[in-house]
Amino acid sequence: MRQPLPADMFDELCPSSLNPIRFGDKWAALIIRCLEDGPRRFSELRVPLRRVTPKVLTQSLRSLERDGLVSRTVHAGAAAHVEYELTPVGRSMLEPIAVACAWVSQHWDELLDARESYDTGTAAR
Repeated sequence: MRQPLPADMFDELCPSSLNPIRFGDKWAALIIRCLEDGPRRFSELRVPLRRVTPKVLTQSLRSLERDGLVSRTVHAGAAAHVEYELTPVGRSMLEPIAVACAWVSQHWDELLDARESYDTGTAAR
């Protein structure tokens, strides 16, 4: 039995949310991280990705599947369900994502200060 995904995995203070580097769409890197430890059902992904609407999550998963980063497996039977899993190419994204997350963690305060300054109109433009 695998561990459930933590509900606060990507809370609003998570460095991933400030990551300026995008892999695929806005949510792709977060989905890839959710699949790091193995296959997950859609409902499992919804826990840490609660800020993503089901429609957008579906679109992101389809895009990742189209790009060959995620595979989708339908399990038939009495308890039919679908699981999403990283492909070998998708798994190869884990290292660059980890590097990007480490960079964000290192520059967290600077990123927050820059965004706050920009949003309040005090940034030099």
